[in-house]
Amino acid sequence: MKSCFIASLTPFHFVILKNRARFPSNLSYGSSRTSCCAYHQNSKIHSTSPMAADRYPPPWFSVAPMMEWTDNHYRTLARLISKKAWLYTEMLAAETIVYQTGNLDRFLAYGPEQHPIVLQIGGNKLENLAKATQLATPYGYDEINLNCGCPSPKVAGHGCFGVRLMLDPKLVAEAMSVIAANTNVPVSVKCRIGVDDHDSYNELCDFIYEVSSQSPTQHFIIHSRKALLNGISPKDNRKIPPLKYEYYYALLRDFPGLQFTINGGITSIEEVNAARTEGAHGVMLGRAAYGNPWQILGLVDSAVYGAPLRSITRRQVLEQYQVYGDSVLGMYGPRPTVREVVKPLLGLFHAEPRNVAWKRKVDAAFRHCTTIKSLFEETLGEIPDSVLDAPITEVPSGSTDKFIKAKSLLPSPYTVKEEELLYA
Repeated sequence: MKSCFIASLTPFHFVILKNRARFPSNLSYGSSRTSCCAYHQNSKIHSTSPMAADRYPPPWFSVAPMMEWTDNHYRTLARLISKKAWLYTEMLAAETIVYQTGNLDRFLAYGPEQHPIVLQIGGNKLENLAKATQLATPYGYDEINLNCGCPSPKVAGHGCFGVRLMLDPKLVAEAMSVIAANTNVPVSVKCRIGVDDHDSYNELCDFIYEVSSQSPTQHFIIHSRKALLNGISPKDNRKIPPLKYEYYYALLRDFPGLQFTINGGITSIEEVNAARTEGAHGVMLGRAAYGNPWQILGLVDSAVYGAPLRSITRRQVLEQYQVYGDSVLGMYGPRPTVREVVKPLLGLFHAEPRNVAWKRKVDAAFRHCTTIKSLFEETLGEIPDSVLDAPITEVPSGSTDKFIKAKSLLPSPYTVKEEELLYA
């Protein structure tokens, strides 16, 4: 590969948790806890401070938590491209953390380059949420997020959490209080705008009001579609229920003391900036940021945060990623495999010449390549040098009025019910 741009990159398996605290299994809290993670390189330390907002840029842009997608490999790639985007883990069930205490690094460890990073957990049992948060806290995540939006039958059905939790705001408030009591970083909720027939704006507001007034939760990520739990697939749940951005913007009006991030149906930096121009506190992208990381993440720092446009190229990103990838292969027995480590790269040449031919060659190389380096040597010849060595380009000019239209459709202002005021 051309050039020699191998920057310092700490593979996440170099994270060694020191002096992991043993916490009580009950739900009584209040004791101070300090812990750190020591790193093999440069003595880098995770710190758990409630002032993450002061140490990192605000969460104007974030990448959504996506099961089997936003793993350590993808987050490593994302951070090589964008230094400012907020990254979320995959949803990790509280029970997984609680019952894997001897193997926590496999689920919770990450490289220090990934800050700012948010851990998303799922569950509905308060004791397990407490224990999971206790165990995760020493890893130094910058925020803990509870999943109240996943419509998957495995989560919302048999597990009775995910988006089903929106039907029980009292439980969510209790869960958020338990989580907050066991960490010293902010907590947040990711939810939909409704569930099945419980999809009125007032019902959404009832949920937001109860959770925010009965727990320390001040940040909500709003997927602007409701969820249908009548057997349709998670994929259809991202398409069939209509987007109602007007609900999101009404929340900004009716809850001025809270922070809201908008999510759902936003696919470009142009739309990110349009949403923010209309007042969005933050914007979260999911599959667009995964499927086209160069044109999405590559523009975040300059177009969203106003930083100078970086001169990094895809070739340089791949050189750094190869160092990481080869260092983690087989860390846990047979896994991760070459295929798993390379998976996040398959969108790196989105819409570029020879992209399809390259992916075909990569698919064939999976059968015999045992290192990331050998796979790159065998396949990257398919991609023109003009693509590999082209720097990130500016976001195209233009505007979108989808959010302007949404603001013209705002529902009537929310009025807190008398019984809710008494309860509060």
